[in-house]
Amino acid sequence: MANAPRRPGGRAAACLPALAGLAALVAACLAGAYPASPGDVAAVLGRTLGLPLAAPADAALATVVLDLRLWRAVLAYGVGAALAVAGGVFQGVLRNPLADPFTLGVSGGAAFGAALSLTLGLAAAWGSRVATPVCALAGGAATLAGVLALSRLAGGLRRETVVLSGIIAATFLSALLSLVKALNEESVAGIVFWIMGGFQGRGRAELALFLPCCLLGLALARLYARELDILLLGDTQARQLGVAAGRARLVLLTAASLLTAGAVAVSGVIGFVGLIAPHACRRLYGAEHGRLLPQSALVGGALLVFADVLARTILPGGAELPVGVVTALLGGPFFCFLLLAPRGGVRP
Repeated sequence: MANAPRRPGGRAAACLPALAGLAALVAACLAGAYPASPGDVAAVLGRTLGLPLAAPADAALATVVLDLRLWRAVLAYGVGAALAVAGGVFQGVLRNPLADPFTLGVSGGAAFGAALSLTLGLAAAWGSRVATPVCALAGGAATLAGVLALSRLAGGLRRETVVLSGIIAATFLSALLSLVKALNEESVAGIVFWIMGGFQGRGRAELALFLPCCLLGLALARLYARELDILLLGDTQARQLGVAAGRARLVLLTAASLLTAGAVAVSGVIGFVGLIAPHACRRLYGAEHGRLLPQSALVGGALLVFADVLARTILPGGAELPVGVVTALLGGPFFCFLLLAPRGGVRP
């Protein structure tokens, strides 16, 4: 709420997520099979910014750092920020601490769209870097429209109807996805690898597709942060305070779903970021969404970049893990901590 007390640490604590994000981006430019010293990376980045620095002796280093590592890291940062904000919004709108960007089945719709593009050969005909994300985005958008329509038919956009509609959509889409994999075994490996989430071979082109959804979703979530605080009090209290609960809920769900669909379209299904970042920030910075959502975005971005660095460096020989595996491995211990934390330590 507007008059909620500030947590200890003040501005210094508030800057930590931003500094962590900067450190993560630098680490992403340094890490990898191709050797790059901090001085060479600083020279490449400085020359890109127009600083009068000497060029590295290895001419290929600029291509590796900028085209292969930096754009990939920026995309991972944006996806992490989007998933974290979407998680915070879903948890607030649905008043459920376990809600995450995939609660409404939007990720299932995006995964089904991507699976269709791989199975029907659209990815081969139009290029996987275009067809798969576009089909995933269309699948996520169609799922959101279906969930909202079903909620209205079931009695309005109340959190109970929205959650139940989302569960129905997610279950139905999961069955469809299994059917697609069963009918076309040749595409199973590609579908499974895409669903596990990752940024291998992705960068500037995917960022251009992702940014419109991300920016629109972030703007809507920030504009309705006060309404999100009031919705936590319940619909009756929201109406008494002059907030149209149904409209605010629709806008916020649309914003969070845009963020989710855009993120899943370019990275696959990456779990736990939308749970870890909002819960950690709620504990550190309080539950006021005007502050919680920006901090969650910073923490989610830094978390996913670090996870991606681990995913591409932890195995020998240049092999990569799907980044969704790394976030799941991080998310399990985090929720053990959450479960064992003293009551009142972490609240939705």
